[in-house]
Amino acid sequence: MAVSLDEVKKLKDLTGVGLTDAKRALQEAEGDFDKALAAMRKKGLTKAEKRGEREASQGMVDSYVHGGRIGVLVEVNCETDFVARTDDFKTLVHDLAMHIAASNPRFVSLEDVPAEEREIKAAEFTEKATNDGKPANIVPQIVEGMLKKHFAELCLMEQPFIKNPDETVGTLVKSYIAKLGENIVVRKMVRFELGVNE
Repeated sequence: MAVSLDEVKKLKDLTGVGLTDAKRALQEAEGDFDKALAAMRKKGLTKAEKRGEREASQGMVDSYVHGGRIGVLVEVNCETDFVARTDDFKTLVHDLAMHIAASNPRFVSLEDVPAEEREIKAAEFTEKATNDGKPANIVPQIVEGMLKKHFAELCLMEQPFIKNPDETVGTLVKSYIAKLGENIVVRKMVRFELGVNE
């Protein structure tokens, strides 16, 4: 099936794949652009997960100040200085800084939650589930679910992205990994709020 060059280019730009892959995806989707886009994004995210193992030591630090009351510094790393200078990468980093200002995450990811804090919450949730009369054999699963929900709200990568609540920040970062072809890591973040001591 013949597909238009404009659609091939559009698909290439949106997903970061080569022209040949974009054309093949459109042909496999019988010209259905949305279907081809969904297939390529799925493929791109799979590649992005493999890229997640590569070293990311370049990147940038960005700041965002909201109304003179909230300030954020965030360090985001990628693999090369070339990608760090692209508008796409800069946009991602700035969007992350704005998200941090708005959503106030305490940790970058679930792996960053201190074991001690997790244990304290687990004990609290176990007591609650037991007091609510839940059967002892399912209390551990209930507690695990409560822990995941509680800490997901506090972890940047698990939070719904402020500009598109249908995707998490983690999914957003993976889409940029797929688009830019490099591993991207949110390394550090600091959020200041006027008059609030943390």
